[in-house]
Amino acid sequence: MGSHITLTASDGFKLGAYRADAQGTPKGGLVVIQEIFGVNHHIRAVCDRFAALGYTSVAPALFDRYEPNFESGYTPEDIEKARGYITKADRDKLLVDTQAAIDLLQPLGKVGIVGYCLGGSIAFLAATRLHGITCAVGYYGGLIAKAADEKPKVPTMLHFGDKDHSIPMSDVEIVKQKRPDVEVYVYSAGHGFSCDERGSYDETAHKLALERTLAHFKKYIG
Repeated sequence: MGSHITLTASDGFKLGAYRADAQGTPKGGLVVIQEIFGVNHHIRAVCDRFAALGYTSVAPALFDRYEPNFESGYTPEDIEKARGYITKADRDKLLVDTQAAIDLLQPLGKVGIVGYCLGGSIAFLAATRLHGITCAVGYYGGLIAKAADEKPKVPTMLHFGDKDHSIPMSDVEIVKQKRPDVEVYVYSAGHGFSCDERGSYDETAHKLALERTLAHFKKYIG
């Protein structure tokens, strides 16, 4: 089980985070970036699972600037409310708060980043704009196509579903065309296919994507 901690961003803002420590000497650190549903039960479980594999993991609460301690489930009502934060959120502030989590993990050695949904987009932008990470993985990030002219500074892997109603395959093609330097994988699945608490969870796609993600981390973190 992990613990709730406080991070301090470079502008002085204090935000919450969930930290799960690896047993013994960690292989390195992982910043886990939330979906639009906050650092909820699922994201905490993701941190715990990566920690069990040897990566001390921290998930910054990126909506704390707008609603401290926000987290939700996956009912239609929850989804509708959570979507409201996409328009409220300042992308630059999301990255500032992400950098705070990266900085916290630096003493452990190499640090990677992985994000889901909104977090998938943030993970990509972290690869292009932030410092202190050695690799990045993004799952079904809907903003990536618009940012695809930006070149990642570290090895980056992206996962998408071909049945994702919020990310058309034309967007995925844009990413592939503009970013031949990025590993892009497409699965026969919908949005949120790696979240086992959502109706769109697809075990086959999740397992294959995780296998590729862990190979990426092993290669670039340890």
